Amino acid sequence: MNQPLEDVRTRLAHAAAIAGRKVEELTLIAISKTHAAEAIVPLIEAGQRTFGENRVQEAQAKWPALRAQYPGIELHLVGQLQSNKADEAVALFDCIHSLDRPSLVTALARAMDKAARRVPCFVQVNIGAEEQKGGCAIADLPALLAAARGADLPVIGLMCVPPAGIEPAPFFALLDKLAADHGLAGRSMGMSDDFETAIMLGATHVRVGSALFGVRG
Repeated sequence: MNQPLEDVRTRLAHAAAIAGRKVEELTLIAISKTHAAEAIVPLIEAGQRTFGENRVQEAQAKWPALRAQYPGIELHLVGQLQSNKADEAVALFDCIHSLDRPSLVTALARAMDKAARRVPCFVQVNIGAEEQKGGCAIADLPALLAAARGADLPVIGLMCVPPAGIEPAPFFALLDKLAADHGLAGRSMGMSDDFETAIMLGATHVRVGSALFGVRG
């Protein structure tokens, strides 16, 4: 048994019950960025199979060996993706959460065509209109979704990172509404400190790092 994982699963189940949702509808993504394989293995051995990484290069360094040893791992890219890394991302990841601009639509479509593999994507929305953050502006979302669908990218939902230090609920509610307005089932939102709130407001994928691995120094 892995106690941090058990604790997070308990919180997840409790939030789902309060929201009147089935816990099976929720995907817990363990954010393993900056953590070495020896820190990841205990979670895998406790049954966790979905992990998230921020950088293509870091994921390439540690996950091929882990996946060879442990079958059934699903790997999600949750960090910003440079267009020139699209080929590597399509080869390595099972889902991409950071589609946020037309040039990346073009790069990913080309990479998926080349690999004969369609990787599900979330469009990242800059939900708080923060200049320093990646993500598509809300006003640009319809055009980006149209471009992605036109390029045959399998867009399954929207993703956001609300502004730090502000109550996240209004931002989660807005992402939920935007996803509904555009006919998208997936909502990638909520992290260690606020995923219960995100679940109440429609999250389907929660991205949990520090609650599982501890706070990075």
